Amino acid sequence: MDGVNPSITKYDLKIEGDYYNQLDIEGFSLMMKNPSYCYKFYWLEAIVNLITEGLEETTFDEIINEMIANAWYSVLEFHVHLSGIVLGEVKDGLERAVIKLSEISGLPANASKVEIKNEIKKYDSELKLEKEQLTNMVPYRALAGFFKKVDETADWESIRRMVAYIERVNKVNILPYTLGSSSKLKKEVYFNHSWIRMIQDNAVAILGWIQFEKVKWLQNNNPEVPGLVYKLAPMDEKMRKLNAVRKLWDVALSLDTIQDVFTDEPIDPYKYDVDHFIPWSFVMNDELWNLMPMDSSLNSSKSNKLPEWDPFFGKFLNNQFVLYRLIHDSNHPEMHKRFEACYKDNIHSIWANQELYRPGNSIEEFGNILEKNMRPVYDSARRQGYELWKV
Repeated sequence: MDGVNPSITKYDLKIEGDYYNQLDIEGFSLMMKNPSYCYKFYWLEAIVNLITEGLEETTFDEIINEMIANAWYSVLEFHVHLSGIVLGEVKDGLERAVIKLSEISGLPANASKVEIKNEIKKYDSELKLEKEQLTNMVPYRALAGFFKKVDETADWESIRRMVAYIERVNKVNILPYTLGSSSKLKKEVYFNHSWIRMIQDNAVAILGWIQFEKVKWLQNNNPEVPGLVYKLAPMDEKMRKLNAVRKLWDVALSLDTIQDVFTDEPIDPYKYDVDHFIPWSFVMNDELWNLMPMDSSLNSSKSNKLPEWDPFFGKFLNNQFVLYRLIHDSNHPEMHKRFEACYKDNIHSIWANQELYRPGNSIEEFGNILEKNMRPVYDSARRQGYELWKV
C-alpha cells in the first residue's frame, strides 16, 4: 500500500445532487487524524455501518456495541493489540472491553455479530465502566476537523458545553452528527440527512479508507504480526491452500514411516490432517516449512495454540528432513513432481527456496536453517499472546 494517498477527498467520492456544495469533505477527511487510540477508527466505522443500515439516530451505547463487535475477531482470534501494550497492560479501552466480554460470556473468537451483541446486552452492567470510558473524548474529538471554519474555540473540559458548541458549529458548517442532552451511554447521536445520503452513496469507498488507516495504525502497534491486513474480519477457510501439500505428504507416507510429532505413533495415511506448527491465524500463510501431518483426532484440540518448542520442534524437524530427503531422492521422481506442485501456493519464502530446500543439506544444516527462521516467528506469536497447547 506504499504510495497510496490515505486521505479521502471529493474526488474520491460520488457527490451529486443538492448536498454537493453543502458538505465539508475536508473536515470529514480529518475525522481519523492524529488518533491517540485505535478506537477512533472503530468509532467512525461503526457510524458508517449504522448509517448504511438505515439509522437516522442512535445512542453512544449502540455505537459502542457495534465497535466491540467489529473489534472482536481481531483481538480474540488473532491476538492483535489495538493500541499496544504498556508495562504489560492493554492500552486500548476497546480491547479491554472485548477481553472482558470474552471472559464473562465465554463466547468463542468466531462468534457472530448477533451473538456478540446479544451477550453485550446480557452483561451490560458488567461492561458499563469500559463502555463509558470509550465515550469520554472520541465522539467530540472526531469532529475537530470541522471546527476550523468557526472562530469560536472549543471548550474540551466540559461535555455539556461541547454539546452546545457542536450545535453552534452545525449552524455554520454542517456536521455528520450532533448530540443530544442525555448523559453517558444514553446520549443521543443524530445523523444529518445530507451526510446520511453521502455516506450511503459512498459506503464502500469510505469503509475502504477507514480500513487503510486502521491497518497502518495496527501494523505500527503490532510490528511483529504478519499479514495484519487479513486480520480485521473473519477469514474464509477456503483461503487455505493445502491440497498440493496433502498430496506431497500422501506420497511421502507411502514411501516411509512418519512419526506423529505429538503421539510418537506412526501416522495413519488414512487418518491424518495437514496442520501448521505455528498457527495459521498468526502466520496467515500455508508455507510448506510450517506444515506437518498429524493425527486427525488431535487437530481440533490444538486449534490455534502453539505447541511447546521443546520437545516438539525436534520431532517436527525430523519429519521435515524425511520429507526433504525424499524430495531429492532420484529413486522417487513422484516426490519431486509433487514438491514442484507446491511452488504456487506453499513455497514463497525466499529463505526456504534458496536455503532450506536446496539439494545437499545435511540434517544439521537443514535443522539450523529451519530453526533460525522459525524460532523468531514462534517467539513473536508467543509474545503476542498465543496460548501454549498442553498435549
